Amino acid sequence: MKILVTGTAGFIGFHLAKKLLERGDEVIGLDNINDYYDVNLKYARLDELGIDARHSKSNEIIQSSKFPNHKFVKMDLADKQSMEELFKTQKFDAVCNLAAQAGVRYSIENPDAYIQSNIVGFINILECCRHYDVQNLCYASSSSVYGLNTEQPFRTTDKTDTPISLYAATKKSNELMAHTYSHLYGIKTTGLRFFTVYGPWGRPDMSPILFADAITQDKEIKVFNHGDMSRDFTYIDDIVDGIINVIDNPAEKYSIYNIGNNTPVQLLDFIATLENSFGKTAKKIFMDMQPGDVKSTYADIDDLIRDFNYKPDTTLADGIEKFVKWYMQYYDFIG
Repeated sequence: MKILVTGTAGFIGFHLAKKLLERGDEVIGLDNINDYYDVNLKYARLDELGIDARHSKSNEIIQSSKFPNHKFVKMDLADKQSMEELFKTQKFDAVCNLAAQAGVRYSIENPDAYIQSNIVGFINILECCRHYDVQNLCYASSSSVYGLNTEQPFRTTDKTDTPISLYAATKKSNELMAHTYSHLYGIKTTGLRFFTVYGPWGRPDMSPILFADAITQDKEIKVFNHGDMSRDFTYIDDIVDGIINVIDNPAEKYSIYNIGNNTPVQLLDFIATLENSFGKTAKKIFMDMQPGDVKSTYADIDDLIRDFNYKPDTTLADGIEKFVKWYMQYYDFIG
């Protein structure tokens, strides 16, 4: 299968591309390599895929030195003309759109970035699928769409019309746009609402690396809502397995699934597991809740289990151990 994976310099996109390549799929990776966080981490992920993109020009297709079935292009989803040319020449069997401007809190500071990437970029994806006969599209949504919902676990049948960040609003918009294109043009679209993904090569703006940095450097950890928070932490390998199942078995038309561990973890327990792996105690500062944040997330994944036999089976202790091993190797290497 020839698959376009957008966001391959990102955390989830990198892992997905690697798994698809290892099983023999042809993968075209795409990323604009923006500077929302350290671009060196993005380049290092691409290095793992055999892509040296440090001096690449925009829209230049690069061949991987490690995988003969992999190419990469530095491109912005909002560049409609370049996207159309890519779809026209490459003729994809499937698209997995993981590229987006991420971050709940950053959306409060820089809303325009989210409109360009998450709205304009996504309509370009949909239009290209429509005009270049791609019937199989899966895309990243987010648990943040549940917004002010208080009943848990979160179910895909719950109302999602009370987002509390622009990031969440753009993800909900993606779901509505996908539904429209499925209805009008018969494109098989599947949205995946991710729940707090963690693991090796993770984003440095997310809690695992923020906490790891603080623990290893004897700095203070900001513990929001005074520690009264929980997240459905989901290990990256479990997420990738779920995505691949969806790519291989596209919806008849339009579908939405939660993809999470189905086991919420208290924030202080997550920190304690990190402390145990590092063998150090964190210095904690207890703070109020941040704007745009929610107290807890908890995924009902019954639909994903029923339709795909989905089984997230990585325990928190095992996942953190693998994350810490990578963290110590990577940051020792660059430090």
